[in-house]
Amino acid sequence: MLPTIDIEDLGLDAGAHLLIKHGLQGVPPGGEIAVVGRSPGWEAQLSAWCRSQGHPFALTEQDGRVLARITRGGYEAGRWRGALHTGHSDAAQPGAIAEKALPSWGMAARGATVEAGSPAMYFRLDQKSEVWSASAADLYAQAVAAQWSPDEVIDWNEPFDLPGVVEDAVAQVFTYMIENEVAALIVPARFLGQLHPHFREVQALLAIQIADEARHIDVFTRRLRLKGREPALSTAGGQTSLKTLIDEPDFSIAEFLLSVLGEGTFVSLLLFLHAHAPDPVTRQIAMLAARDEARHVAFGMTHLMARLEQEPEFRTRLANAVQARNDTLAATSGLNEEVFDALILLAAGEFTPMAIAAGYLRVQQLMRDMAEGRQARLEKLGFTKVVAQELSALHTRNFM
Repeated sequence: MLPTIDIEDLGLDAGAHLLIKHGLQGVPPGGEIAVVGRSPGWEAQLSAWCRSQGHPFALTEQDGRVLARITRGGYEAGRWRGALHTGHSDAAQPGAIAEKALPSWGMAARGATVEAGSPAMYFRLDQKSEVWSASAADLYAQAVAAQWSPDEVIDWNEPFDLPGVVEDAVAQVFTYMIENEVAALIVPARFLGQLHPHFREVQALLAIQIADEARHIDVFTRRLRLKGREPALSTAGGQTSLKTLIDEPDFSIAEFLLSVLGEGTFVSLLLFLHAHAPDPVTRQIAMLAARDEARHVAFGMTHLMARLEQEPEFRTRLANAVQARNDTLAATSGLNEEVFDALILLAAGEFTPMAIAAGYLRVQQLMRDMAEGRQARLEKLGFTKVVAQELSALHTRNFM
């Protein structure tokens, strides 16, 4: 005997379809249920509804009463025809990440069934190997927990008064850092719009990295102007170096050059500033920004380790990218001389020959620390010690 649903006086235009949908869920595709009702015109309403849902429908008479027989359609029927596309590669593993995300999935939630007729949306970054990191979700959670408000955690009103030449040095260093953070914002922002939404963990992480960089630009600018200074010198060499990052079309190579090499080096610079900052505001800013940048480096490393595990030959492309960037920048002046001098002065702590000599040595040690950090990260990515040393030495003299 067929399962029978009595919708009584309830019309399909008043919610009876919910009772019918619930009844259909109790039978497999191809199974049947019966429906009876008493509201005027319910048969015509039910016929139209079944057509729209892809369920075969027939009217019969039983005991002098009209009875509708509904056969449950599968997703191959009606409006779902050709639309059984789910946002994961294995239906037995809900939430699994597909090796390739399809244009037909569009912006649907991962695992959703996409209705036929939805527009295809083409995202350039649709391959898992091109973008994925298994740590993306954890890094995003860490980033959310570590977000900070400049007005709450930085004591902008703490009194300090630096000699004019030292305040000028602070302004020059932050001028340099702002333009580097602008590049660090633009690079992930460029790729974010090209990334298939199926890879939502990476999408979320890139978005919060962009927010980090926007906050850094804000606090660096506020500190620069805190004592009435205006931005200082930006050089052609520095701009050219950053342009090579913005022009890089490959996501993995861009992550390598920006995050693994550039931002990794920048973490060393920020920790140096924290150690030698001439005022409490600069010291606070440097440490907060360093923590954010360390997460950015972590994503670049985990992404590249995952890609290199699948494609060991990609290591050659990374090495070639470092060499190509070095060749492009060979005719430029490298690090802004004014920035280099400013770092010496900040590390010196005072404007005396002995202090300047000590500051110079500290900056030289910073350069060695940066090179050793790059080398360690390169070795972790599987480069030999010799190649890692060579590539570290080829990294731009502009740090980023």
